Amino acid sequence: MNVLVCGGAGYIGSHTVCELIEQGHGAVVFDSLVKGHRAAVHKDAKFYKGDLRDEAAIDKVFKENDIDAVIDFAAFSLVGESCSEPLMYFDNNVYGTLRLLEAMNRAGVKKIVFSSTAATYGEPRSIPIVESDPTEPINPYGETKLTVEKMLKWSDAAYGIKYTALRYFNAAGAHISGEIGEDHSPESHLIPIILQAASGVRDHISIFGEDYPTPDGTCVRDYIHVTDLADAHIKALERLNRGGASTVYNLGNGTGFSVKEVIETAKAVTQKPIKVLTEGRRAGDPPTLIASSKKAVDELGWKPRFNTLPQIIETAWKWHSTHPKGYDDRG
Repeated sequence: MNVLVCGGAGYIGSHTVCELIEQGHGAVVFDSLVKGHRAAVHKDAKFYKGDLRDEAAIDKVFKENDIDAVIDFAAFSLVGESCSEPLMYFDNNVYGTLRLLEAMNRAGVKKIVFSSTAATYGEPRSIPIVESDPTEPINPYGETKLTVEKMLKWSDAAYGIKYTALRYFNAAGAHISGEIGEDHSPESHLIPIILQAASGVRDHISIFGEDYPTPDGTCVRDYIHVTDLADAHIKALERLNRGGASTVYNLGNGTGFSVKEVIETAKAVTQKPIKVLTEGRRAGDPPTLIASSKKAVDELGWKPRFNTLPQIIETAWKWHSTHPKGYDDRG
C-alpha cells in the first residue's frame, strides 16, 4: 500500500509512518508542523507541508501520488485548550477532516483510518469500556472526534468511503530505536512529564487528587505503547483492503495503572529521584478509564507487543534521556 498519513509528523503519526515503512509499505506525510516535527518524519517518507483546510494543497498530494488509503492524525488534542478555544478545535479537527474527505472523494480514494479517542465516551458508566457504550463527550476535544466519526458514517453511506475509527486510551512510550518519541508543547501527558522530572527538565511532578475511589486514591488509566497503536492502524487498513465494513475499535491494554504506580515504575526504570507534589483534583478527571480491546484483538488479529508498564516506560526513557529538550526543530 501507498498510504497518505495526515499529521504524520506528530507523535503517533510519526511512529505509524515508521511502522508502515518497516512493514514494506509506502508513506506520504502531510503535516502543517504546527504541532508536529519535521525531524520526526522517516527519511524514506515523502513529505508535504500543508494544512488540510487548504484545498489546493491537499489536492496536490493526491494528484502527485498514487494513494491507496489514508490515515488521519491531523488534529489538535489538548483537552484544556479545547475547553478555552472550542471553535479553534472544531475548525481544525472537524473542518480539516471534512476537507480531507472531500479531497479523497474527488481523487477516488475510498479507505481511511481515523485517529479517534476514548474522550468520545466521556464519563464511563462501566469498566472496562466497550465500543457499544454511550458516547457522551465532556469536552470539546472529544466532541470534535465524535463529530468526525458521525461524518465518516454518512460519507460511507453517500460516497462509499470505508472507514475505521480507532478510539485509543493513553498513548505512551517511544520507538524502540530511541530515535523518535513524544515531544509536545506544552506537555500534558503523564509519562513524559514524569520523565522530564527524572531528567531534570522540570522540578517536580504533580499528583492531582489522592481521594479518588481507586486502590491508592489516584486516577487509574490504561496505557498503550505507541508502536502497538501504529501496528493497529496498519491492521485496520489491511482489514479494509480485504473488504471489511466500516467500524470502530477501542485500543488499550485492558489493564489500569494509577498515577502513583506509574511514578514508582518510572523511579525503578530511571533510577532517578522524582519529586512529587500533591494538588487538588482537576475538573473532568474520571477516576478510572480502562479499555476492552477484545473486538480489535478478535477482528484485526492485533496483539500488543509492549504490554507491560516497565516496557512502555523503558522505551520512553530511552528517548527522553537522550532528547531532554525534545526535537531540535521547535521554533
